[in-house]
Amino acid sequence: MIEAIEPLMTALQNETASSPAITADAAAALSVGIAAFAAGYAERGIGSAAMGAIAEDEDLFVNGLVLTVLPETLVILALVVVFAA
Repeated sequence: MIEAIEPLMTALQNETASSPAITADAAAALSVGIAAFAAGYAERGIGSAAMGAIAEDEDLFVNGLVLTVLPETLVILALVVVFAA
């Protein structure tokens, strides 16, 4: 079994050495997608905590809104990097 895999691995190593594994467009899309996923994951906890704080004291609305929107800057930064590159 290992003898059958070895020529395939050698061929793949030779193939990948000459070209990148994914294209530049795919890498850009992947980076923005991962940034958006991370922002959504961060907003999961921040949003629930902000809503709890706002429910107890309505004066915390602006602070909760700013803290909820803050992770979205990750996506904006990723888009800026993609378009600048």
